[in-house]
Amino acid sequence: MKTSIIVQNLKCSGCANTITNKIKELKGITDIHVEVEESKVSFNYLDELDAVAVKEKLKNLGYPSIEDANSITSKAKSFVSCATGKLT
Repeated sequence: MKTSIIVQNLKCSGCANTITNKIKELKGITDIHVEVEESKVSFNYLDELDAVAVKEKLKNLGYPSIEDANSITSKAKSFVSCATGKLT
């Protein structure tokens, strides 16, 4: 099945690169597409738990969904994730 998550703190291709690379590591997730302009992460998943794992991974990277709180910690994590994505 296909779904999308609207996230916070998604600013550039560095962020998109990190998100794509980290989500690829999860089993059951395919066809990952990150739209920076819309702050949207789309993907296919096999099981509902896989989609929940993506949402949790995004939050841990500093890109919480729009339903979640966007703390200073999340913003700092996204800054680091962005920088990492630009370097890889």
